[in-house]
Amino acid sequence: MSHTELDRNSPTQYPLSMRLMHWGMAALIIALLIVGLSMVASLQTWQPTLLTWHKAFGVLAAILVIARLINRVRHQQPQLPSSLPKWQQLAARGSHVLLYTLMILMPVSGYLMQSAAGRSVYLFADIWLPPALAPNLTLYAVFRELHAYSALVLVGVISVHALAALHHGFVRRDGVLKSMLFK
Repeated sequence: MSHTELDRNSPTQYPLSMRLMHWGMAALIIALLIVGLSMVASLQTWQPTLLTWHKAFGVLAAILVIARLINRVRHQQPQLPSSLPKWQQLAARGSHVLLYTLMILMPVSGYLMQSAAGRSVYLFADIWLPPALAPNLTLYAVFRELHAYSALVLVGVISVHALAALHHGFVRRDGVLKSMLFK
């Protein structure tokens, strides 16, 4: 099947469920990153409360990314424009794989970090996730560093993703940005 046929048979917009998950998770993840990065530099009295909420919403993000992956497998997505150079198509696919990897790695590393510190993770309504590991200071340090560096990489990947979307929307005007917007 040629690129033209793929383009013609491909939907021009992501399904509503995928668009809602995309934008909802974007807001959640950006908020988690802002809160997480601000907590590192602060010893304010609000920090323990914010940390508790950060953990709970991090677990929610983990659940949502699993739902999002299931949703992605169940629905056909628009194809990238055939006019897009192959290297950019590969970069787009690679960046999506990296985004999903980081969206899974962040909550997992956070949970394992808390577990290695001997802490349960509060969810909501008096529901707690018990530690998955025995307390271990060395593992705590490893997962803390993994969580921190993953956050920085995620900020970079999200920035590139957003800039690429804006490039498609305002420079190339090829429908890629519109495929994820609400009409």
